Amino acid sequence: MVSNITIEKVDYFNQPDCLKISNGKIELIATTNIGPRVICYRFLNKENILGELTADNKLETEFGVWHAWGGHRLWHAPEINPRSYVPDDLPVGYEIAAESIKITPKVELHTGIQKEILIEIDPLSTKVILTHTLTNRNVWSVKLAPWALTIMNAGGETIIPNEPFISHDDYLLPARPMAVWHFTNMSDPRWTFGEKFIRLKTDEKLEEPQKIGVSDRQGWAGYLKQDVLFIKKFPYVEGAEYPDYGCNCETYTAGNFMELESLGPLSIIEPGCSVVHVEEWYLFENVNAGSSDDELASALDPILKTIDL
Repeated sequence: MVSNITIEKVDYFNQPDCLKISNGKIELIATTNIGPRVICYRFLNKENILGELTADNKLETEFGVWHAWGGHRLWHAPEINPRSYVPDDLPVGYEIAAESIKITPKVELHTGIQKEILIEIDPLSTKVILTHTLTNRNVWSVKLAPWALTIMNAGGETIIPNEPFISHDDYLLPARPMAVWHFTNMSDPRWTFGEKFIRLKTDEKLEEPQKIGVSDRQGWAGYLKQDVLFIKKFPYVEGAEYPDYGCNCETYTAGNFMELESLGPLSIIEPGCSVVHVEEWYLFENVNAGSSDDELASALDPILKTIDL
């Protein structure tokens, strides 16, 4: 069987020598002069579901200037400045195979951690597998968690599932933790705390940041823009230690900026050893989500079954 997957170099995002991988239905574009970054994920000839930011979106740190850029990146948690904000503006190494791209930058000078993202695309569907690897190149052990952060195209809303309903008569213990930050305001109109879902939308008029994290045993979170739905699927390891009071899923917004994040467990990485965190991505069109929790659930239920959730 002849594969319909193509990989080619393209100019995109004002960056030369980007790598575009496509199956004729969807395409991803990864940068090679900065990164590792996946800067585009979309249906062919349609709008990018990932956010694209200008060079003005930056942060001055003692390690240099860090640019947000947009798209999807790999960090290590817990977050702290400057360790989390090591600039990633240098060219990265890459390997191209028949149906995949592997992107590997140099070892981070200040942390001794080397990042890697392997991108594998399904020949027939919108499914993409991103395998994130962090390798400890120090001569001492390091405790960290892999952290996959995706900046979304503005104008939509994050969707995080709640745990299934169980009556107080049947179960007395809590379902999961939820972490809030000092700047989190649950009365902010961008939040919707429903029975089945937590939702957070962008609003260009509201620049004050909002963020929460949860223990997401359902193993997915999404972003809906108009009628296009992005789903990222990720594991939850029962009994593992997660950052931020036990969070494996977080979301953050400020103005038009929206980030959808998944995290792996915290672990001690010995010298020369690695930790891996895998996400699956999916895109769906013509999703009529309605406005209520029940309408959203009705729209999502058949979709989640197709990806074994």
